[in-house]
Amino acid sequence: KLNTTLIKVDDAYQAFTKLLEFYNEYKNQKTGIDKNTIISDSAKLGDHLYLGAFSYIGDNVTIGNHVKIYPNCYIGDNVIIKDNTVLYSGVKVYFDSEIGENCTIHAGTVIGSDGFGFAPTASGAYKTIPQIGNVIVEDNVDIGANTTIDRATLGSTIIRMGVKLDNLVQIAHNVEIGKNTVIASQSGIAGSTKVGENCMIGGQVAVSGHLTIGDNVKISGKSGVAKSIKENSVVRGIPAMDYNTYNKSYVFFRKLPEIVQELRKNTSTKQ
Repeated sequence: KLNTTLIKVDDAYQAFTKLLEFYNEYKNQKTGIDKNTIISDSAKLGDHLYLGAFSYIGDNVTIGNHVKIYPNCYIGDNVIIKDNTVLYSGVKVYFDSEIGENCTIHAGTVIGSDGFGFAPTASGAYKTIPQIGNVIVEDNVDIGANTTIDRATLGSTIIRMGVKLDNLVQIAHNVEIGKNTVIASQSGIAGSTKVGENCMIGGQVAVSGHLTIGDNVKISGKSGVAKSIKENSVVRGIPAMDYNTYNKSYVFFRKLPEIVQELRKNTSTKQ
């Protein structure tokens, strides 16, 4: 016989999540600055920090309170990291980047590397276009492992409040991701595209550059987006189209060999 205590809640999933948060906070109560950390004399450090071994904190860096930076992280010059943010091992944050409060950035992520900017020359070779902007990550953003967010050519690449990025996501230069948008693994957003708020983008989605994706858009996994999408749309396919239109088209696509055979048969009969 099993004696248990049952606790009734309005939302079991949210309650379970809260319990996991409490456990995670308890498990990750790390504080202190390891003696093998390199910290610039001009850096400004908050209270109750954890700075792991072999991390590097550059010139004029500002780090808020209760920040945790795990071993082997690189924080470039003039970076700002606000309160309660966690950077796991091996995160690289290039110069001039800004990271908000309550963010979690997982191992191997690179923030602020050069955007993919090259200009063709008369000889056919490509000349690098200097990328002198930065990256701004607002509050309550989660970024998965080995994700890359490129700095802007000019201005800022912006990840708005509440965005959730999976592992292995590529965000190119001058992209803006609207608040509370989620993007699954292996998706890529090309340069200067603006993604709206509350969007859901599946895994392995490719979005071309200089597009506008409206608010509340849903893009199914493996879709290829080559033109702008209006708000509240649900799209699928390569190239991406309306979800219902794609499903209707797919019925005929599966029967395409039979349809072609029938067409050929009818054509030969008429001749």
